[in-house]
Amino acid sequence: MRDDGSSATPSAGVPAGLTRTRQALHGVAELIMAGPQYRTSGTIRLRVVAGGFATVSTPDLRVDGDSLITETGDMLPLHGVTYASLAEAAGVEAGAPEGLYQDGSGADPGQSVNVEADAAAYLTHCLARGDTELRRLASAAGQEMAPVLWPEHFDLAITLDEVNYGVSLGDSAIDEPYAYVGPWRPREGDFWNMPFGAARPLGDLAETGALAAFLEEGRRRTGDAG
Repeated sequence: MRDDGSSATPSAGVPAGLTRTRQALHGVAELIMAGPQYRTSGTIRLRVVAGGFATVSTPDLRVDGDSLITETGDMLPLHGVTYASLAEAAGVEAGAPEGLYQDGSGADPGQSVNVEADAAAYLTHCLARGDTELRRLASAAGQEMAPVLWPEHFDLAITLDEVNYGVSLGDSAIDEPYAYVGPWRPREGDFWNMPFGAARPLGDLAETGALAAFLEEGRRRTGDAG
């Protein structure tokens, strides 16, 4: 969602190399996918797909685990390369979307990309969970919408009635994937534990139905103005 300068201890079960892999995938999402897509098709939106995430328009690029799948079907490993060389192999020019936002991955085209398979699998599983539950939440509100994976903060989100609901893959506030509810108007109470609203590590929402329950509670509390 956003950073507030704080940090938290990762939940048990979070794989080693998670932060490095998240940062690397964030760079791929921003420099290799969203940037070229914006320059070609005018949108920075990305989407969750089986095994990872993908562009929504031209160029047709997809991350599957620790590989990038190109328009021609080539599978490029996401380790031992730079963003620039990866982009060249994929037929695009590395670079973030310009003039749209201030934050981002902080990745530079000349930096190395090193994605660890286990950490990538965990992160893509978190995205898949988020995609399923956010679609369900929207449907329950009478809206059919596809959650968007945004390259700025590398979070998957929808907006309902001036409230953002999403799953972030982690940041300096919570250094692991977490679910959040971010009302445009600040709320008060024990549920709202972050400056932007409420957040819970996905590791704390591992039980069946726990993620859905958190999002639904956020929906109820914002609807009740509480």
